[in-house]
Amino acid sequence: MSTATQFALTWDLDSLYPNPETDEFKKVFDAYKADLKQLADDSESIPEIESTNAKAWGDFLDRVIEVFGKSSDLNAFVGCHGAADAENKQIQKMEALLGALGPYATQVFTNIEAKFRELSDEELTTFAEADERLAKVKFFLEECRTNAQLRLPKELEMLAAELGVDGIHAWGRLYDRISGSLRVELMEKGELVKKSPGQVRLDLLDRATRQNNFHAVEKAWLKEADSCADAINHIAGTRLTKYKHLGVEDHLTIPLQLNRMKRETLDTMWSVIGKRKDSLLRYFERKAQLLGVEKMAWYDQMAPLPQASDGSGDSLKYDDACNTVLKTFYEFSDHLGDFADMAFKDQWIEVENREGKRQGGFCTGLPVSKQSRIFMTYKNSADDMSTLAHELGHAYHSHVLRDQPFLLQDYPMNLAETASTFAEAILGEKQLAEAPTAAKKLGILNNMLSDSVAFMMNIHTRFIFENQFHVERAEGELSSERLNEIMLSAQKEGYCDAFDEWSNAFWISKLHFYITGMPFYNFPYTFGYLLSLGVYSTADEFGDEFPTKYRELLTATGCMNAEEAVQSTLGYDLTQPDFWNKSIDIIDARVDEFLSVSEAMI
Repeated sequence: MSTATQFALTWDLDSLYPNPETDEFKKVFDAYKADLKQLADDSESIPEIESTNAKAWGDFLDRVIEVFGKSSDLNAFVGCHGAADAENKQIQKMEALLGALGPYATQVFTNIEAKFRELSDEELTTFAEADERLAKVKFFLEECRTNAQLRLPKELEMLAAELGVDGIHAWGRLYDRISGSLRVELMEKGELVKKSPGQVRLDLLDRATRQNNFHAVEKAWLKEADSCADAINHIAGTRLTKYKHLGVEDHLTIPLQLNRMKRETLDTMWSVIGKRKDSLLRYFERKAQLLGVEKMAWYDQMAPLPQASDGSGDSLKYDDACNTVLKTFYEFSDHLGDFADMAFKDQWIEVENREGKRQGGFCTGLPVSKQSRIFMTYKNSADDMSTLAHELGHAYHSHVLRDQPFLLQDYPMNLAETASTFAEAILGEKQLAEAPTAAKKLGILNNMLSDSVAFMMNIHTRFIFENQFHVERAEGELSSERLNEIMLSAQKEGYCDAFDEWSNAFWISKLHFYITGMPFYNFPYTFGYLLSLGVYSTADEFGDEFPTKYRELLTATGCMNAEEAVQSTLGYDLTQPDFWNKSIDIIDARVDEFLSVSEAMI
């Protein structure tokens, strides 16, 4: 990739904290560790929930805010260094040291939540009203009461947290090391080269190269199948053991609670998707024709279309992508545009295409600094520009919440994905509206529908896989061969058996299955995608007030459940199919337009 002349390719971390490998950072870490340990000790003697103790509780929560704000900052900061330099042993060591402090955090919140376990609505309200600081975070206190039902007795909760450092979280760190050191062997210009998985492109025009890259990546991952089978088995096994002792309904109870959503909402969403994803098969059939193949394969999903090229070239420079995103955001609102401009100028973003980086992309917030950092690898494609907009959407969400009470800045993953996919949506619609030629329009629609496939089929596949895996894992460990079988079945169901070649390594290569801090990491993406489309479709209802309504929705995500946040700001009921159908209507319209634009190109 050529050197950017306007926008930096690497982020600024030095302005946040000293480098994790320095003595200066060790001092910061030691001070934070001491504060956290003292807070954990003091949490053992927090008073009972009574109005006369409200001031003491307000003072204690002020300390919680200070310590856990620093915790968020330091974990994000070290995580950024670890992602950018995946094989750095010193950074890995510091990540492990931070991870080892998890039990103290568990101790604090176990003690807090235990106090609220048996509280009635009236008692909680009376207590919160006794101190202004408590009144402002009443939603947090209500969540403490709910979360208390999902914790083991204190002694067992603390034991589980301590064992988790060398147990479930260690398996997650093992997977990170495997993925960070993995190299894919490829032939390029007659020479054997080795690349990180994130550097290997499957969005290339030439199908032979695309296929070769796909099989090379599969081969590399499959060599790690047994190790990754161990990791995924023990991560899920740990969770299932805890669920058994909690007596929860099933393996979805806690993921739903963590996403602040009802089971009825999840079931309704998947039901609507199951009934309406057939429209994407029309897209597959036409895309196969345009690619000149009888039937698509797994590695054709991100393929560009030869008919979508108008001779201007398919490479999209990073500078051009940044300027397009900025222009689009400003046209939505000055508030969003100014934010993105600040993020670029202050170097919040790491995009350099180089070896040694972890795969994938993320946005991480630093609440004390009131900043975010974005990580990805930019490879000169339109899809990378969409990823950039996606991650900036995450950062904007945190930006909108930055002045809310710290305890109301945390939002669940499903609602987090709303802001990111909304940012992608306005970028896509802007490009579509301004496409100068039919070829450009076809390319944009292809990218949009590739996203629809990802969220309605790919994520559904992951959900089907994880659901079946957890059912079988309750009876014992699964071999890598059985995991292959479950994944193949899930792919065929999720994609309506649309392809003639599938990914045997998908359960190995998809890092989301190995994230230990959040179970069932995948379905929130689909929720957020369809919610963002539904939100976008309401723009005409609110007119000039829509950007303000949108910010109100983002603010509500920190202090309301998913259903309430949408109902209170936009007026829709997520437990009913109407909203989800409204979202998929947009996708159907894009399929129709894709077929219309491509009709003369077959």
